[in-house]
Amino acid sequence: MTPPIRGIDVPETFAASFGEHDAAGRAWLAALPRLAADFLDRWDLRPAGPAAHGMASLVLPVTGADGTPAVLKLQQVREETEGAPLGLRTWNGNGVVLLLDHDPDTGTMLLERLDASRPLSSLPDDTAAMRVLADLLARLTSVPAPSGLRRLSDIAAAMLEQTPDAVPALRDPAEQRLVRVCASAVAELLEEPGDRLLHWDLHYDNILAGQREPWLAIDPEPLTGDPGFELLPALDNRWDDVLATGDPTRAVLRRFDLLTEALELDRRRATGWTLGRVLQNALWDIEDGKTTLEPAQVTIATALLAHR
Repeated sequence: MTPPIRGIDVPETFAASFGEHDAAGRAWLAALPRLAADFLDRWDLRPAGPAAHGMASLVLPVTGADGTPAVLKLQQVREETEGAPLGLRTWNGNGVVLLLDHDPDTGTMLLERLDASRPLSSLPDDTAAMRVLADLLARLTSVPAPSGLRRLSDIAAAMLEQTPDAVPALRDPAEQRLVRVCASAVAELLEEPGDRLLHWDLHYDNILAGQREPWLAIDPEPLTGDPGFELLPALDNRWDDVLATGDPTRAVLRRFDLLTEALELDRRRATGWTLGRVLQNALWDIEDGKTTLEPAQVTIATALLAHR
């Protein structure tokens, strides 16, 4: 049993997510109870409910000394999350959760408390949910990125370098061709990577109901780049609902049209950078030992290629 944090247990499911070969993760997990207690003391916080968690962070509902509801977010310092405080400060609560305090040494953040029981995925009307997401994306990507964040130009160049060696791992020649087409689309845009502040992972479950605004984004992985690189997580939201329409290509294009119109994007560029996200996911899957692409990714890429 993981030791409690002032009476709050670290969820066993969270502890189990750190595999036996993740030595750094296990060490961080062992230090987590003391780390949480230290920040409760340092920031004069009181626990206000059971801990929750995502894939890589533990979130404790807390109350500040002045009665302000907040959450204490504890996570390892990782490349994909280390830019989050800078991004949150730059957005300053405009469509996104407010950052109240931050410790750069440990990555610990004190955040505005939102209603975790009401993600945007709880809205039954997909069109209404997609409009909320599109509005938030438009607001977030309207902001110029500050210096110091990872850049899409570097990430895209690295993907193109990895592609030739990765593609042969796919069993299906048609999927190999699709990945190469995605890489070609990225290569065409490499000289125009964009300069906007991107969230990089905005989907329905990363949008929560709030009091300051009806809906606010959480968990950004900030990146400097083109807003077209933001669309794929929205396109494959609730994929079972897309399939249930009986015409997934049409459903994908309807979502794509709604998003590109709301963000006022050039469709060609948005298509190219969305194919870039398909390429990125394919490379990650191949790195994890997979030999086939995710069917949703294939459907999205094929739909966009047929109508660009």
